[in-house]
Amino acid sequence: MMNALRQAVKMVPALLTAFLMALAVWVLAVTSSDPAETRNFPRPIPLEIIGQDPGLVISGSLPKEVTVSMSAPRSVWNSLSTASNPVRAILDLTGLPAGVHSIEPRIQISVRPARVLSVSPAEINVNLEPLATRELPLVVVKRGEVEVGYEAGEPSLNPQTAAVSGPENLVNQVAELRVEVDLTGITEPMQKAYPIKALDSNGTVLEGLAVTPQEAQVKVDVVQRGGYRNVVVKVVLTGQVAGGHRLTNISVFPPAITVFSSNPELVNSLPGFVETTPLDLTGARDDLEVPLTLNLPSGITVVGPQTVRVQVGIATIEGSITLNAVPVSLAGLGAGLQAVSAPTAVDVILSGPLPVLEKTSRGEVKVVVNLSGLNPGTYKLTPSVELANPDLRLESIIPGTVEVTITRK
Repeated sequence: MMNALRQAVKMVPALLTAFLMALAVWVLAVTSSDPAETRNFPRPIPLEIIGQDPGLVISGSLPKEVTVSMSAPRSVWNSLSTASNPVRAILDLTGLPAGVHSIEPRIQISVRPARVLSVSPAEINVNLEPLATRELPLVVVKRGEVEVGYEAGEPSLNPQTAAVSGPENLVNQVAELRVEVDLTGITEPMQKAYPIKALDSNGTVLEGLAVTPQEAQVKVDVVQRGGYRNVVVKVVLTGQVAGGHRLTNISVFPPAITVFSSNPELVNSLPGFVETTPLDLTGARDDLEVPLTLNLPSGITVVGPQTVRVQVGIATIEGSITLNAVPVSLAGLGAGLQAVSAPTAVDVILSGPLPVLEKTSRGEVKVVVNLSGLNPGTYKLTPSVELANPDLRLESIIPGTVEVTITRK
């Protein structure tokens, strides 16, 4: 019994050596088929913050992402590349009081085996400050001027106060909650929402604060001053455009103007419009753009530019004609062949400007049937039309096809 025990004890080193050698061979085989690789994770990892005391806020900026370098077998890298959120970066603030803290991001990997080699940044400075809230009145600052001849009343706000919250040190720097209202060029009462900005004593907007509500409704009454009035502009035309042409549009810029008189009764007596000096269109064939002065009663003046810009669109009147019995020409016939078409003439319908149509004759229109490459036989072919005047358009050919018979001479 003792001899057997001694023999077994003597065999332990040999067995252990054999086991270690077998393990080494297995590890070598595994690593050779699935070698470990060191890489950076292929995309930045969002930084998650947990455990923050609700009575504290983070002052200043923190990195939003970290970069992680890892070592893992090639097969694990393949899994990491395809998995959804396989790596997490956590910044744990649990139990931390107010103050500045240097914290290492904690990396969690869902696919194993993998080993974290480095994290960038390796440490993150977090400044925790007590959360503070203040309620301040809103201050309105007006920008720009209303249109000439108008005046704006004092803006009214809803609400009239707002709360600003954030790090205590930053909240204490708030000197004013401002609403900036743009009055540039307005001519009628306005109601609009504008953002509320938190400013320090130097007028600089403070970032990193929450303002509740974020916007304020601003209402401004705008009225026209006495002696001023807005009236539309009426264009006065004389004469007729050239024959075969027509008016397509008449535009005036600006379409309305402001007039002024020291006697308010004069402007109030206007019919709601003022006329331009006459624009003569006699014989006009093309579009026009001209400045025109205004025909104003005595004692009334225009506020601003003294002329308006008038655009007149003129287009040619179009119509259509039918040219009867236009001969059919046969082109491209091969050597030793002869051809005849049925019919030998067609009717052609054209459209275009009336002055051009009135001067168009059959001699300016050519109807051609191309016979290139055709052998003896009978064919149904579509003719083409050549027009001497590019202003003309082909509408139809009657008939649309012709029968052509090709024979040998």
